[in-house]
Amino acid sequence: MVTEVGGCRWDWQVEQVQAIYEQPLLELVYQAATVHRQYHPQREIQVCRLVSIKTGGCPEDCGYCAQSAHYDTGIAPQPLMSVDEVVAIAQRAQAQGVSRVCLGAAWREARPGKAFEQVLTMIRQITALGLEVCCTLGMLTETQAQRLREAGLYAYNHNLDTSRRYYPQVITTRTYDDRLATLARVRHTGITLCCGGILGLGETHADRMELLTTLANLRPHPESVPINILSRVPGTPLENQEPVPFWEVLRVLATARILMPKSDLRLAAGRTHLSAPQQAWCFLAGVNSIFSSDDGQMLTRTTPCPSYQQDQDLLTALGLTPRPPRQGQQGHEWPGAPLAP
Repeated sequence: MVTEVGGCRWDWQVEQVQAIYEQPLLELVYQAATVHRQYHPQREIQVCRLVSIKTGGCPEDCGYCAQSAHYDTGIAPQPLMSVDEVVAIAQRAQAQGVSRVCLGAAWREARPGKAFEQVLTMIRQITALGLEVCCTLGMLTETQAQRLREAGLYAYNHNLDTSRRYYPQVITTRTYDDRLATLARVRHTGITLCCGGILGLGETHADRMELLTTLANLRPHPESVPINILSRVPGTPLENQEPVPFWEVLRVLATARILMPKSDLRLAAGRTHLSAPQQAWCFLAGVNSIFSSDDGQMLTRTTPCPSYQQDQDLLTALGLTPRPPRQGQQGHEWPGAPLAP
């Protein structure tokens, strides 16, 4: 018997998640679509722009990542981008309907100093444009998380990637508990959480169920749940992984929507592998956020991303519209609003 769906809860068991996941596919998608419409405007899609503000040379050994210093992927380390350059990208994105700009730095952890201060300035200036700002800077201390909050950061991304069981097969330089600790520090500040995983790392069906269960038992749920499809990067240990069949991707997305009904569900890396009809299935199953770009990439050239025009054409064909930023909307408490001095 399938567990009743449609409300928020934080006591899921793996067996219950599996029962939802293994339903006949059309029934699963129907349930997910029904849940989605209870909590979200059915025609709105948030369009996001991810900017690699500091590329390459990361000391972590994440087996999927083109930016790891452990692997020869052809990605040369680059310095932190200037504030003006990043703000200009944000302005171009805003003109194309983007309402959330995500800043990613290839760091194991954020460190005090000039670079961190520069990121804080980026946050302030992009927030002043009326955009939501998300950052992914690696591990944080409580003080750093609080300073990000004071600068006006709306969201912090820190993915769990996979199950606790399989995690050491993918990453050895940071533990699962390290990730959970950073999530807790961010949560204490009131910054919203962006936390999801990656499909196609070599994980089993059971690992996917465990990841979804872990995410769904975080209380409150992450406000944003990105689901990535592995981009197989030559030179990384995972370059020869088999692609994940689309129907399995769809099952994960639909199950995530049912488990975390209020969260934004983001179809992130790997979307270029999906056809327009396949993406339409994903939107029907509850996906309400995508990443778009003006340079054909998400973080590096090894992670392609559809262009603004491609996504505008897709959304128009499906009768969908870009969602405005939540910052400043009447009646909405903006967690990332700058703190009063």
